[in-house]
Amino acid sequence: MASTSTFCSNSFLSSSTLRRRLPLVGAFCMLTLGITNLKTVSKLGFSAKTIHSQYIRMEANNNTVPSIVVYVTVPNKDSGKKLAESIVKEKLAACVNRVPGIESVYQWKGEIQTDSEELLIIKTRQSLLEALTEHVKANHEYDVPEVIALPITGGNLKYLEWIKESTRE
Repeated sequence: MASTSTFCSNSFLSSSTLRRRLPLVGAFCMLTLGITNLKTVSKLGFSAKTIHSQYIRMEANNNTVPSIVVYVTVPNKDSGKKLAESIVKEKLAACVNRVPGIESVYQWKGEIQTDSEELLIIKTRQSLLEALTEHVKANHEYDVPEVIALPITGGNLKYLEWIKESTRE
């Protein structure tokens, strides 16, 4: 524990920044790799049987629907709050996480741009992607807003059921 507090106090990362970033990294790894690809988990003391009893694959349950995680970037906190609230209000998503303080580097109109942005991480039904995309395009400040969808291949059964219950059909 002393090494962690020493690391945090001597580095550019505050302890609150470190606490906020680590869950995001873990979530991203789980979304990218999927639970079934984690072969090294047994080295950490967990058996595959333990993991599969806590998680479910999407296609294995009638109480869930094919679901996705959608990334949308926005220029600032106010835009992110307004868009996130409208998405949830319209039942286009069960949940929108707002991640402040990202920096995007991209090419636009032939020039390299760097901007501070906020990332929205949206959990919804796969069937709502088109309606969600149209809602984002109609309510976004950018000419070409980012809307990128990734499949949810499994997870906490109760959470996956909640996505279904909290969104429109």
